[in-house]
Amino acid sequence: MASLAKPVKLLVLPPSPPSLLLRSPLRRLAAFLKDRTFVDRVKLFDANPDIIRAFAGTGISLMITVPNGDIPSLASGRSSAPSPAASAWVATNVAPFYPATNISLIAVGNEVLATSDRNLIAHLVPAMRSLSAALAASGFPLIRVSTPHSLGILSASEPPSTGRFRPGYDRVIFAPMLDFHRRTSTPFVVNPYPYFGYTARTLDYALFRPNPGVFDAATGVNYTNMFEAQLDAVHAAMQRLGYGDVEIAVGETGWPSAGDPGQLGVSVEDAVSYNANLIRLVNSGKGTPMMPGRRFETYVFALFNENLKPGPTAERHFGLFNPDLSPSYDVGLMRDSNYVSLMLENMVGTARLRHLSDGGVLQAPAPSSDSWRWCVATADASAAELQNNIDYACGSGGADCRAIQDGGACFDPDTPRLTPLMP
Repeated sequence: MASLAKPVKLLVLPPSPPSLLLRSPLRRLAAFLKDRTFVDRVKLFDANPDIIRAFAGTGISLMITVPNGDIPSLASGRSSAPSPAASAWVATNVAPFYPATNISLIAVGNEVLATSDRNLIAHLVPAMRSLSAALAASGFPLIRVSTPHSLGILSASEPPSTGRFRPGYDRVIFAPMLDFHRRTSTPFVVNPYPYFGYTARTLDYALFRPNPGVFDAATGVNYTNMFEAQLDAVHAAMQRLGYGDVEIAVGETGWPSAGDPGQLGVSVEDAVSYNANLIRLVNSGKGTPMMPGRRFETYVFALFNENLKPGPTAERHFGLFNPDLSPSYDVGLMRDSNYVSLMLENMVGTARLRHLSDGGVLQAPAPSSDSWRWCVATADASAAELQNNIDYACGSGGADCRAIQDGGACFDPDTPRLTPLMP
């Protein structure tokens, strides 16, 4: 990876970006990452054309994703030729944007083996080959093809030297997949998550904090963090099949900064400990005990907190940033330590909300409540309908509408379509 004044940072845009982000101009997001942060790569869980287009000219590399459901159609009966569907996918999702947007890797599905869908699994490697052939035939040979895996692909991982792929998948799926990676010089992508494997006893081991370590008698190595142990278990499984030379990349990993009341190991301090030490490790060039001297292309999950994601509280707090672009915590991502005050001065001013020239809306820091919503008019709503909604929200709806009333910071322009509602 490229050498920067500070370590390279690689982030994941959540599969369901928060609603507030969707209403912000995506180009401003891309410009923010380019100008204010050390982020140089972003992973998308889809191939959203608006997001891909927004990163044009930034130099930030994108990993985009083929949906799992498209995998069977992409596969070709001939390993050396692309299928019509693969060629069409490239024509739709790559050709209109590349090279203005630096699409560097295409993920064929996500954790496909974890679905246990035999049809998807059987077509996964043929789809990877077909998409790679379609990229080459379209004149894009530098765009890499891979597929991310959960660590459920391993039948053994502790200690790391015992690492092996699940029986039945090792020779049928992983051997031909690793052969593809070797021939195309592309990475085998895994998603190690110490967060999903820690206990009270192993919390410090998971968070890169001082701990007694875990001793691997076969190699004589005492592992002092779970992340290195998980990567080496994957490497041992690959080596067992004769593919220890294939590069490994980390498709996603991370740690939440908030959780349910009383949840052990979930706090801002814990998230900082994991992510800061993770970034330091993967950019150090130190490698792991089994892979010394390697750097690992690593994507931190996630770029943003997902305010609308269902499930436990922690699932909504993996982000390094809030939807308003303020940091959830600091792991050295920012180029300018005073960026928050500068952002508010240059982009928001003293008002809670301002209108941007392209019609988008950018949220300034709001109270720490998940109940806030920003209401944006649809294109086909009439002025009368909008005014009725505003009257309701500011009346019996209970919204604080002082900012949009005469004399308020957001009063102008005084038209229903450009008036933000803040119920």
